[in-house]
Parts: sequence; structure tokens; C-alpha cells
Amino acid sequence: MIKKSPVQSLTIMNELVLPNDTNTLNNLMGGRLLHWMDIAAAISAQKHCNRIVVTASVDNVSFKHSIKLGDVVTIEAKVSRAFNTSVEVRLDVWAQNIPSGTLVKSNEAYYTFVALDKDGSKIEVPELVPETAEETELYNGALRRRQLRLILGGKMKADEATELKALFFGEQK
Repeated sequence: MIKKSPVQSLTIMNELVLPNDTNTLNNLMGGRLLHWMDIAAAISAQKHCNRIVVTASVDNVSFKHSIKLGDVVTIEAKVSRAFNTSVEVRLDVWAQNIPSGTLVKSNEAYYTFVALDKDGSKIEVPELVPETAEETELYNGALRRRQLRLILGGKMKADEATELKALFFGEQK
């Protein structure tokens, strides 16, 4: 099994918010941002897997700050954990107004991707080895987030979610 570091999958993408990207209030349209986030996350997942990946799920994305016409959007995407055939990617979105010198965090989210072989079948992905305390925290939380996604998607029963139960009821795994 190939082991990779989250740093190897780091993707930083920049986009300039142009008039065609905005709504009538001159704010970046949410759908455009989700599109850019999906691209950045897919690149990060593909770097990790060295395979074509497809989006399997997108966790809750809430907008903390509006992004304005003329702002530069920076999206940081990094694989937080690899499972059997899927990877979770953490995204942080920043908005920078260069003339005023302001930089604000606008969004964060988790996307999940599944790796595919040349025939379009699921394929195993390399293991991820966290190296820092922050990476270890994201890595450990990924199993709880995965169990929650599976429950909400109807693919797991709540009583099977041992990590979530341990979180709420103590070490009852």
C-alpha cells in the first residue's frame, strides 16, 4: 500500500471574481463558488489517488462572508483522510480585496471523492499519513464525518456508527 502525506495533495487555486460570476448585488454567486471548490477538491483528490475521481458528496457549505466583484478567491484543498476507495478533502475559501488589503475566510467544507479505474469501477486509494497535529485532528474527525454522511445518505444505521456513538456517549465502541 502506498502511503502519502496530506501535503502531497495540497491544491491552491485562485480565481478573480468577474461580472459574469456575480448576482445583481455584485456578490459571487454561490453556485459558481461551489463549482470552483469542486474543481480544487478534485485536483487534490486526483493528486492523492493518481486516478480519475468523481464527486460522491459535498458536506454542508455555509457562507460566512459574501465575496464581492473584484475580489480574489483563494481555495485551499487538501485530502484529510483516505478510506478504501474514497478520499475526504477539506477546503478553506478566502476572499481578498487587494486594493483595501482585506482578507477574510468565507467558507469551509468537506467534499468526498471516489477513485475510478480505466473502466469506471471503484479502485483502492493510497493510505494517508497525517504528519502534524492539525492533520491528525482532521484525519480522526474524518471517520465521524463519514459515518454521519453514510447515515444521512441511508447507507448506514445510526446504531452502527461507533465513532459517533463514542463522541456522544463516551467510549462505548
